[in-house]
Amino acid sequence: MTMAFPSPTVPAAGRTEVFLRYLDYFREMVLSKVSALPDDELRRSRLPSGWTPLELLKHLRHVELRWIEWGFQGREVEKPWGDQREDRWYVAPDETLDGLIAALRAQGAHTGAVVACNELTTVGAPGPRWDGAQPASLERVLFHLLQEYARHLGHLDIVTELAGGPTGE
Repeated sequence: MTMAFPSPTVPAAGRTEVFLRYLDYFREMVLSKVSALPDDELRRSRLPSGWTPLELLKHLRHVELRWIEWGFQGREVEKPWGDQREDRWYVAPDETLDGLIAALRAQGAHTGAVVACNELTTVGAPGPRWDGAQPASLERVLFHLLQEYARHLGHLDIVTELAGGPTGE
């Protein structure tokens, strides 16, 4: 699925809608780019840092999990750092592209539901995600998620181009 860029000239009901439009757009662009790669490129790294497109996909799912469920909602999460092993992103051999796509989409749906039920000024629940600091507002959490997605989509653009996949937005 390819989404149109959420142009600043398209009217929005408010900042909440703008945040969700951009998050949905970035999420779908990541999924589109990873899905366009040949199977042999999904678990291959083309960068000195060593991450693979599947690892990035799993990382973004866990980023949303950590910031929305574990952080903002203060929910207990069994493996909040389940995207990492030995200080690196990690995807097990039995994890599939389809499974990781479904997990990211489900996480995105959860994020949308949480945002729909809260004001941007709502402060998150206390919990271990904040590492002793005061919890952030939903607006700050969403802003952080946007920068995380935008940054990693830029990384993925480069990797996709190096792999011979689609280029551009």
